[in-house]
Amino acid sequence: MKYSYIMVHYGELSTKGGNKKLFISCLNRNIRHALSIDFPEAKVTNDHDHTYVTTEDYDVNDIVARLQEISGIQRITPVVKTEKTMEAIRVVSLALMSDEEGETFKVKAKRADKRFELDSYGIMSDVSGHILRNRKIGVDLHNPDITLMIDIRESCACISCHTYKGSGGYPLGMNGKAMMLLSGGIDSPVASYLLVRRGIKIECLHFAAPPYTSDAVIDKLTDIIKKLNVYQEDIKLNIVPFTDLQLAIYEHVDEPYCITIMRRMMLRIATAVAKDHNCHALATGESVGQVASQTLESMIAINDVTNYPIIRPLATVDKNDCIDIAKKIDTYEISIRPYEDCCTIFTPKKPKTKPRIKDCEYYESKWDWQSQVEACVKGIKSTFIKNGEIVYENSTPEEK
Repeated sequence: MKYSYIMVHYGELSTKGGNKKLFISCLNRNIRHALSIDFPEAKVTNDHDHTYVTTEDYDVNDIVARLQEISGIQRITPVVKTEKTMEAIRVVSLALMSDEEGETFKVKAKRADKRFELDSYGIMSDVSGHILRNRKIGVDLHNPDITLMIDIRESCACISCHTYKGSGGYPLGMNGKAMMLLSGGIDSPVASYLLVRRGIKIECLHFAAPPYTSDAVIDKLTDIIKKLNVYQEDIKLNIVPFTDLQLAIYEHVDEPYCITIMRRMMLRIATAVAKDHNCHALATGESVGQVASQTLESMIAINDVTNYPIIRPLATVDKNDCIDIAKKIDTYEISIRPYEDCCTIFTPKKPKTKPRIKDCEYYESKWDWQSQVEACVKGIKSTFIKNGEIVYENSTPEEK
């Protein structure tokens, strides 16, 4: 029997009280956009507790796979909607069970409409008895091969045999925008994905140091963003010309402090760009203790230059777990391409792991870094990537 609808479960959105309608409206817009290219005939509607997507003549599994990539969805359940009578429920339940393979089953039922003629236990008993009378199959309440789910809504009954996990989190755009410092390694694309899952839109900032870094790094970043377009349709990539400032750092700063000073300059530039681009926070792929600049003492010295909030989604995530997520979102193979960024080509042999702010200020007093920071901001070139395609390069179009 063909599923006629896909029921989207809200998860965390159910806790939003008076703001729930706003969150659901945002989620439905995101769903409509996500389905518009490959599933243009699918219709999206909602009630207080669920969103429904019509399957039309599409493959249900294809729609489910696309919905699983949208933040703000807890679970996805293909359903058959039927009349809210026990006779109709029995017919649809048996038809669905006839399409399933397995030797055991159980029935789960819940009633949003408490006025329905039977309670949940009565529904389960009635439908189970009907199935047992019409099909050779056993009952297993603990580990069944098939689970038939019956949901009595206000206007109909929804019946299904399958449910799928969604991305969770919040609808994209509901929690503002962050400026993501994107290096091209494994971690920052994963951090970007985790931000999007929490409903935060991202804009990306990369520090390039030609000729010491290859142009292939930019191609690498573009390919990573195309993968992230699955979760956020449009992402702006800003490339900072960082060579002159980075060389000045290594000219005026003792080697152990170079990474710390470099990161302080990066945050100064990122803060200026974030303010100009209406971002509400900075974000990085840092993990506590992973490298010298990511010790807590280093973070204190580096964070000292900005009052912007800094989000670190991977702060306590194990590297192997990060790699697993990178493989899941298909960025891992791109991230391990052998093209270095400015953070790796000038790595000192013995970086300072417990830098002091007053020492940082001493080194920064040796030259006019302010004018170089301003030059970096003014020299930024941008690429706007939407749905896996480059929309423009090196210009600033009207706000998308």
